[in-house]
Amino acid sequence: MKLPVGITGFYDSKNKQPPKVDGKQFKQVCVTLVNRSGGKVLKFKEPQYPMNFYDIEVKAFHKHFHILLNEHYPYLAFASVVEYGKINFIDVPELKQFSSLYKVLSVEELNEPLVLNHDSKEGILQIENDLNRAELEQVAYWKPNRIGDVIFNYWD
Repeated sequence: MKLPVGITGFYDSKNKQPPKVDGKQFKQVCVTLVNRSGGKVLKFKEPQYPMNFYDIEVKAFHKHFHILLNEHYPYLAFASVVEYGKINFIDVPELKQFSSLYKVLSVEELNEPLVLNHDSKEGILQIENDLNRAELEQVAYWKPNRIGDVIFNYWD
């Protein structure tokens, strides 16, 4: 998976601010799809420092879980636990309708190991990416273990 510029939310004076997704639309879509499935939206959190994603807590399909959306790109994930420094990604195939509006990331994609190479002149990441200098500095500092930790982060 190629990481686009701005996915982390970090940028510097040389780079323009990353795009933003429509949080209001995301909330409306979640409420509609969760209610249609007989579930209930419990809590809605907007991205706020240091979190770079929307977090909607729901109860549906006899499960309690979170629907996450990156603040800058339409990348969506599901998680059973969302705490500072700990996100446990899960798949929720019952909500496949999200894929018509968002890129729904699987557990396999999100848990893909992130190999860091501190000694390389070509870059710290050994995966294809368009991250800007500020983002690469954050990756070097926080040392995330998996792709999902870059896309959904609590970096400050």
